[in-house]
Amino acid sequence: MTAQAAAHPMPAETDHADIYEEKTLGFWLYMMSDAVIFALLFATYVVMAGNIAEAPSPQSQFSLSHAFGETMLLLTSSLTFGLASLALAAGRRRLLQGLLFVTFLLGLGFVLMELVEFQSMIAAGAGPDQSGALSSFFVLVGTHGLHVSVGLAWILVMMAQVTFKGLTAPVASRLARLGLFWHFLDIIWVGIFSVVYLPGVME
Repeated sequence: MTAQAAAHPMPAETDHADIYEEKTLGFWLYMMSDAVIFALLFATYVVMAGNIAEAPSPQSQFSLSHAFGETMLLLTSSLTFGLASLALAAGRRRLLQGLLFVTFLLGLGFVLMELVEFQSMIAAGAGPDQSGALSSFFVLVGTHGLHVSVGLAWILVMMAQVTFKGLTAPVASRLARLGLFWHFLDIIWVGIFSVVYLPGVME
């Protein structure tokens, strides 16, 4: 090793690992704060579910087949993202791009179905301004839908980065965090389906 090399050592690979771990930790902290927000929204809905005043109850507006369709779209999108992660690990760039695109389409279908549900409820006089129960329903489900919309934008950004930057370590790190976010939303939706939709249609 020359004196110049000793004076100016190259960054160790562990530096990149440390940066990745710091970013991952920070993202986990964000995820935990998001989980607290959703926990509060779930609790609010459970408390307010019977406060319908003179308005229709949220449960009277639910369609199990519609909610099941939304669930299948989101669960399938979680599967395709998992396959995309495997394609990333294998270095298969084109397959990764294709699976991310399919994930995007499935997520977009979910959001569109949610918007259709909201529109039909509002048209039937069951909008968020009609009762506490309806307000809590729209806030809980709408907050989840907003998160999915952010995830869709993130997927498009990552597809562009894979195209123009390739499968670099920073891109792989961002895709890993996107995967955590996407699967988290899947878990939240399963909770919404179980706590909000299923009890409503079984009454």
